[in-house]
Amino acid sequence: MPIDQGWLEGARRLVSPNQDVRPEGEISLLVLHSISLPPGQFSGDAIERLFTNRLDAEAHPYFAAISGLRVSAHLLIRRDGGCVQFVPFTARAWHAGRSWWRDGQRWRRALNDFSVGIELEGDEVTPYTEAQYHSLACATRSLLARYPAITPERITSHARVAPLRKSDPGAAFDWAYFRQSVGNMTR
Repeated sequence: MPIDQGWLEGARRLVSPNQDVRPEGEISLLVLHSISLPPGQFSGDAIERLFTNRLDAEAHPYFAAISGLRVSAHLLIRRDGGCVQFVPFTARAWHAGRSWWRDGQRWRRALNDFSVGIELEGDEVTPYTEAQYHSLACATRSLLARYPAITPERITSHARVAPLRKSDPGAAFDWAYFRQSVGNMTR
């Protein structure tokens, strides 16, 4: 999956307005997330609607509380492994919120400035699919090749960068299997 001008080839493009310019242009961290809308339900277009500011607040009781959010991610990986890209990797997606990362000897905030956000369609208790792990490994390998400042040590979870408010992608995500898949693909 080559990356061309910030876009992952093979991913469906659905541009989100919830993006802006990276202040330094740095791309050096990968943050993995999970999302399901409504919570615990998969498929449908609610995630895409949320990330493009078109979520109908009346379509589900849960949506009323979140329809005003202005959030996005660079990439969404569906349960079937299909990828939807909302923001080019070269731009800042609004995915990490209030967060921090220990970068060597210093703590950094405003992670959206230098990170790529990938959402996995899922929740914290339902196992992710083989197709998702395959697509995530392919996308990660492409990111590692295109943006060398992202290294395997600079791949983390939303839970780790915002531990007081987030827990995704959760215990259902198999980090060892994911890292093995990425490692096997880079050999």
